[in-house]
Amino acid sequence: MKVKLLIPSLLCFLSCYNIVAGQDSLKIKPDKPVALDTFYTKHKANRAALYSAILPGAGQIFNKKYWKPPILYAGFIAIGYSIEFNNRNYQTFRIAYRYRIDPDSTTIDPYVGIYDATALQVRRDYYRRTRDLMWIIASGVYILNIIDAYVDAQLSDFDISDNLSINAQPVIQFARDKSPVPSLALTFNLK
Repeated sequence: MKVKLLIPSLLCFLSCYNIVAGQDSLKIKPDKPVALDTFYTKHKANRAALYSAILPGAGQIFNKKYWKPPILYAGFIAIGYSIEFNNRNYQTFRIAYRYRIDPDSTTIDPYVGIYDATALQVRRDYYRRTRDLMWIIASGVYILNIIDAYVDAQLSDFDISDNLSINAQPVIQFARDKSPVPSLALTFNLK
């Protein structure tokens, strides 16, 4: 029974939206021309992204977020150390595996009696895979650095004051034929 009443009420509300759409009671007068403001913000965001693409962290400095570049460079240093560590171990196990499968009896790897040929191959593949994954992560951090600078510049003018609010109240409006129509009034407070 409730569903049967809900559907016609919803249809009535949606049909009234088209009828009363011409009556705009909410008018926002911007303090600045919108076209120039969005052009400046977009231009500033593009410049921040370009700076971060050229030198990681430069876009964050351009946006005056001085605490972000040290975190970014600490991440790059950690990833660089991980790449070097995994590459060093990969090269060690690669050479040891080559010596192990080499038919020459004069070449002896340092892992004789510790690992068999299969274990050397597994470790070689593990360190190669991890090294390659670290390169992918480094590329991802570089791209996220550019995205962060762009988004931060876009949102630098975003209003986060405590005076932003929205109020929704049910009201009765009248259609063109003077019949009452249930509606929902939204009131925005932007100051």
